[in-house]
Amino acid sequence: MAVVGGLTGTVTSSASFAADDGARTPPTRQEAAFTSPFTGLPAEKNPVLAVKIDNHKDARPQTALEDADIVGVEKVEGGLGRLFAIYSSHYPETLGPVRSAREYNVEQMRMFQRPALAYSGAREGVVDKIKESPLYGVSHDDHPDAYERGGNHEPPHNLYGHPDKILAKARGASEADDIGFRFGAEPGGGTPTEERTVDYGSSSVSFAWSSEEDRWLASFDGAPAKGTSGQLLGGKTVIIQKTDMPPDSSGETPYIETVGSGEATVLRDGKAFETTWQRKSATGDTTYTLSNGKRMPFDPGQVWLVYQER
Repeated sequence: MAVVGGLTGTVTSSASFAADDGARTPPTRQEAAFTSPFTGLPAEKNPVLAVKIDNHKDARPQTALEDADIVGVEKVEGGLGRLFAIYSSHYPETLGPVRSAREYNVEQMRMFQRPALAYSGAREGVVDKIKESPLYGVSHDDHPDAYERGGNHEPPHNLYGHPDKILAKARGASEADDIGFRFGAEPGGGTPTEERTVDYGSSSVSFAWSSEEDRWLASFDGAPAKGTSGQLLGGKTVIIQKTDMPPDSSGETPYIETVGSGEATVLRDGKAFETTWQRKSATGDTTYTLSNGKRMPFDPGQVWLVYQER
């Protein structure tokens, strides 16, 4: 099916699963049954969908990043950046552009236990690792019917996924559960901060505090980040997690270490808070702790997680 105007318009409604797929219809945000461990907001407990999202300049604007619970920013080869998005509170009808997976994603995504992982493809060794892992990998190569090409971008930046079809291929995907985030009132301390930038060499991501919108507005390579809906992108909380990024087994792509410990700067409410992150195992939570030993509370809402090389 060709992608037409919908990819450049606002994507706000939840995708519906066909009854014969044996999957339930995702809830709206108003149908609250519990508190999302990813946003701290009311939600229903749904399966976790992780999606690799293109962030090349020719892939912007992206579709439905504003609907994600968590948006991650990662360094890849050549100093470029790539994104991942975590959906669970609700699912858009269409999202993307979807791009390829990397070796570190296998260990990284195990923090969600057994999520569905949507990606366009990967080099052979990475595909093997995904298939051998507990993740439910749903690639465009293996499941082309869950994706389609279209929109205004040129290939390869024009592949879009449909959450209902992707999740139908991953019926056992884990539901949203605690990954270590804590939400609550702003703690004492913190340094008033207007902007923070993470530079990967050939790309950068910045966050500027907007008191008017009460959130951090994102920019990619110095330009305000927007979705195809026209909405400015950004989150209530931004985590800048400093970690090692040695070459992966190909020798070309950084392997982002997400198990271990290190420093992390948490941005919320116009302030920067210095914390320590720790994740003891691939299936363990990632905790963020203040210097007084207390867990860092995030501001309820969308969280952005940015990996920075230390």
